[in-house]
Amino acid sequence: MTARKPTRSARPRRSARWAKADVEALKLSPEVAWYLESRGYHPPTCPPLIKTPEPSAVRGAVFDPDRADRVVAAFRRLRHTKGRFAGQVFDPDCWQVAYYLAPVFGWVAKSKDTGDYARIVTTAWIELPRKNGKTTLASGTGIYLTGADGEPGAQVVCAATNKDQARFAFDPMKQIVRGSPDLAKHFDPFQSKIIHKASGSVFEPVANVGDAQHGRDLHGGIVDEVHLHKSNDLIEAIETGTGSRVQPLILFITTADAGRRHTPYDEKRSRIEKLARGALKDPTTYGVVFAASADDDPFVEATWKKANPGYGISPTKRFMASAAAKAKDSPAELASFQRLHLGLRTKQQFRYVDLGAWDGNASIVDASRLKGRECFGGLDLGSTSDLTALCWVFPEGDAFDVLLRCWSPEDSIAALDERTARAASNWVAQGWLTTTPGNVTDYDFIEAQIGRDRDEFLVQEIAYDRWNAQQLVNNLVSAGAPMVTMGQGFASMSAPTKDFQRLVLTGSPKHPIIRHGGNPLLRWMVDNLAVVMDPAGNVKPDKANAGDKIDGVVALIMALARALSAREAVGVSAYEDEGLMIV
Repeated sequence: MTARKPTRSARPRRSARWAKADVEALKLSPEVAWYLESRGYHPPTCPPLIKTPEPSAVRGAVFDPDRADRVVAAFRRLRHTKGRFAGQVFDPDCWQVAYYLAPVFGWVAKSKDTGDYARIVTTAWIELPRKNGKTTLASGTGIYLTGADGEPGAQVVCAATNKDQARFAFDPMKQIVRGSPDLAKHFDPFQSKIIHKASGSVFEPVANVGDAQHGRDLHGGIVDEVHLHKSNDLIEAIETGTGSRVQPLILFITTADAGRRHTPYDEKRSRIEKLARGALKDPTTYGVVFAASADDDPFVEATWKKANPGYGISPTKRFMASAAAKAKDSPAELASFQRLHLGLRTKQQFRYVDLGAWDGNASIVDASRLKGRECFGGLDLGSTSDLTALCWVFPEGDAFDVLLRCWSPEDSIAALDERTARAASNWVAQGWLTTTPGNVTDYDFIEAQIGRDRDEFLVQEIAYDRWNAQQLVNNLVSAGAPMVTMGQGFASMSAPTKDFQRLVLTGSPKHPIIRHGGNPLLRWMVDNLAVVMDPAGNVKPDKANAGDKIDGVVALIMALARALSAREAVGVSAYEDEGLMIV
């Protein structure tokens, strides 16, 4: 790091190609637009869908073109190691300079600790579809931070969720060093680390909190594929390990996730969105998201160009056309294509229930006003160490009031908190989730609650799956509860699962059909819901591929099945099976 004052070059007159470019539409700051023009770049053609403000408003902030030049020059020392470009010099594309290298490395201000000029941005988020040079950006950043950032004894890590994934992210960086003659003079690539000879700086992979914390005084971190991280532990260890460095940088570089809520990816991505729209302000964090819009046609070339800044080079038109053709024939392929190649946060294989439609059905459910009403129950026990759900459905005309009761062992709340950004503790505090002592669910609590509910409501039937339920069911049957077995296969679950989807879509804020009262725990499970389809088009909830727990939704579908069955038995069915609807 140098202490000299950053330089500004005189701004040239606009050339014809830049005079026509709408800098604001391209989401470029005037400083970066000037830098690109002065270095001979054409205007970029693929602005990101989301971009946070550059830190120009920071007191004393200066855009230093020399710093941007230095990092671009360092990247040009890299060599491609794979495919048709193997062995060729890596010259950063205009979009890579415009939306990452220049904004992140060019903006500086005086450090309060040293008085020297230092980078303002310490956290960068780069999200883009596959085949757009993510590995090269990550590798170049890691190598630059290790050996070209003027930081003696820099410690830089490449983080992943397990050792295999860490090697998958680290090995390409090692190959780039070995395949780039200019780098080989300055770096020694070993099996599990890369050492910069002159400064003693080290670049290495980490896959757990212990590795990240052991003797760390981090100058940089590369966190690859953030959506694979199930907890914040490793990420937090890296973030807190940079506290003593003057201008550290943590780069999160990832593709879109599958739309799961309350994950490390979801938290980080949500923060970037809030910064981009001005709901939060943090000049030390910068991020861009390259993606199509949800309403774009996924099968036209204009959408491919919009989502992929490297389109035409990588990914190629041929590749995108082939992937799109496969996506036309399969909902599962379509979801994968939208997530991996268009940057859309698709849910699971089938986006079965639209959350907007679900929210539109919320209405108000007052348990005290349900007393004396006819209802049908669904009981999904799961395992004794996890969530257990009991759902009551109260028919009223063409609508249904929903009352969900959930239990979980109190010892499991900490793990559930990790997966829900601590929402689980709030659910407990607000009464949406009941804990039972110890590390297994105490079925006595459930049995007692069913007894109380039978005293309050006119319980007609309680559907249950025989799995894990025998002793509890025996007790309930002995107490006179109207228990009805219901399997979890296609034959039993397909029709009510389709009914559930159709009724949610039929409802509206003015006329809600599945009235759930905005239960946040149930909403989380609806958001997790995945279905699996057999060759005949039958569907059922798919716990194996769900985003997380869906026990409450399964219990709701079971209860709804019994309510609709009772209605049909007396000839009041208002709905006919119209088949699967993918939304």
